[in-house]
Amino acid sequence: MYKKFTLTDKLLFISAMLSLVYSEVLFFNGNSDQAIFIGLWVPSILAFGIYLKLINNKKND
Repeated sequence: MYKKFTLTDKLLFISAMLSLVYSEVLFFNGNSDQAIFIGLWVPSILAFGIYLKLINNKKND
């Protein structure tokens, strides 16, 4: 199952998870505005990963 993930996929997933955790840490420390800003990065990072995957699949066709 994990053999289908490339290094880029893993790095993007790790960066999304790290930004999610950092956002939660900021929120529970009282910095809610900064936490919301960082939390908005998560879907953007994942969407960028999907875009890269689509571009790569289109080149292979």
